[in-house]
Amino acid sequence: MQVFEILQDEFQLQTSLPWPVMLTRICGAVIFVGCIGFERELRKRPAGLRTHMLVALASACYCIMTIELISVDYKDNVRMDPIRLIEAVTGGVAFLAAGIIVFARGEIQGLTTGASLWLAASIGLAVGLGQWLLAITVTVFGLFITRVLGALEGK
Repeated sequence: MQVFEILQDEFQLQTSLPWPVMLTRICGAVIFVGCIGFERELRKRPAGLRTHMLVALASACYCIMTIELISVDYKDNVRMDPIRLIEAVTGGVAFLAAGIIVFARGEIQGLTTGASLWLAASIGLAVGLGQWLLAITVTVFGLFITRVLGALEGK
């Protein structure tokens, strides 16, 4: 029974931001930047709807995680700059994502994949920090953007 209680505590993490605020921020980022991505899509630009939405979704996730890290009480004997974690992951994944973006046959390829790698890093950070609802929500949105919207773009 103790394992169940430990797992129950893990999934009942208290956050500084109310969940409706977090979900509204995530949805707002996707919707607002989705408008920009849609406009770019209409103009047949290489970075279109999905790429913009993935970058916004990842950025919102990074911001929310930073807010949550800053709000944690680590007592006086532990010194931590929570922003360093976000900067390190963001920079590292951006470097990886840039490596898959190529210019071939007069076209830029790999932008959505680069953005999805950046998104994957944010989901990994969220799960690593115990932000389960945030990670699940971002994953669902990411799958929707890459799978469903990708299929719709093809039609």
